Amino acid sequence: MAFDGTEGGAISLPQGAALTKEYRLRNPTAIKGHFFGKEILNQILEQEGCMGIRMYYALDPETGERELVLAGANEEEDDMLDLVADLSSPCPTRCSSANTLNS
Repeated sequence: MAFDGTEGGAISLPQGAALTKEYRLRNPTAIKGHFFGKEILNQILEQEGCMGIRMYYALDPETGERELVLAGANEEEDDMLDLVADLSSPCPTRCSSANTLNS
């Protein structure tokens, strides 16, 4: 099988709200989400042959906080390791105003 760039898809807001609520219920003190700016996302996506972004779960060894590490992935489903991203803005502390995805 190969990636074609159409993987993933939209879900309804109620579906997303139910998923994030379940996560918050099971992990009440954990990071709720991460923000990556469009600049780094575009840099990853603009790599030749990039079909999308793979996100790896990670832990900061100093704080124990959850992190995401991003890498582009090519058609062969392989990670593209020339540009790897982290350094996102976590929520909390940099959160959206309260809404059904985060509250």
